[in-house]
Amino acid sequence: SGLSQEAGSVEQLSLHCAEGSLEWLYPTGALRLRLAPRLPPTSAAIKGGSLPHVTACIKPTGTFRGAQLYLEREGVLELLLPEAPRPRARCFSWLPQEKVALFLQATPHPDISRRIAAFRYELRGDWLARLALPAASLSAEGACRPCNDTEILMAICTSDFVIRGSIRSVSNDAELQESIIGVSATRIHRQKFPLFQVGGRPGRPVGSIRTPLRCGVKPGPGTFLFTGWLHFGEAWLSCAPRYRDFQRIYEGAQRTRQNPCEFPVD
Repeated sequence: SGLSQEAGSVEQLSLHCAEGSLEWLYPTGALRLRLAPRLPPTSAAIKGGSLPHVTACIKPTGTFRGAQLYLEREGVLELLLPEAPRPRARCFSWLPQEKVALFLQATPHPDISRRIAAFRYELRGDWLARLALPAASLSAEGACRPCNDTEILMAICTSDFVIRGSIRSVSNDAELQESIIGVSATRIHRQKFPLFQVGGRPGRPVGSIRTPLRCGVKPGPGTFLFTGWLHFGEAWLSCAPRYRDFQRIYEGAQRTRQNPCEFPVD
């Protein structure tokens, strides 16, 4: 709470967790949040290769008021969230040796009405470049192109969810610049959280997967293998080959012993 801070003071905090939230009541002065996630060693670092980037995403609550959030990189400030921002995620990346922090600065107001500057955050090491996030600050040139064979094989091994099913509907949110794909699952191969639950047709789990609006997803017939990642509790699409194409790719990799993991193929 800012009520316990002196006017003009700067509180120093460190964010170590992979994800979490911060809520600042009656913002006064400023908070400097050092980003220091406890990341596992990566294969690149172990083998002496190039160090991967660390990625952070910030998503303000719909009631974010009383402060502005800046990214502090090597002493230079960049505005991430103005006061009363739209509830969209902002993402950015940096190298482990770079010094980065978040600077949350209270905005002056003539009254003392209750304000809360609150947001959720995610800190990830070596986040896959193909993760399709609607954030201009993340390089996403390839977010809309179809995955190649290698990316599909890696996706079934490493994704947060792998769902076989069909597209029920596609709706677009122009404000958030997102498309929401309604999916009816015929088989849940993996899901870290219960994203797909039984509803609608008896015994047929349903759920939704998001992708950037610019990708222009259209509803279509057929069975797909949907893979992707959790982002602030929502499913985001990575690779989605037609199931028959995935079978061909996987069986070919099996014959040459190049499949990175075992996967049940009908």
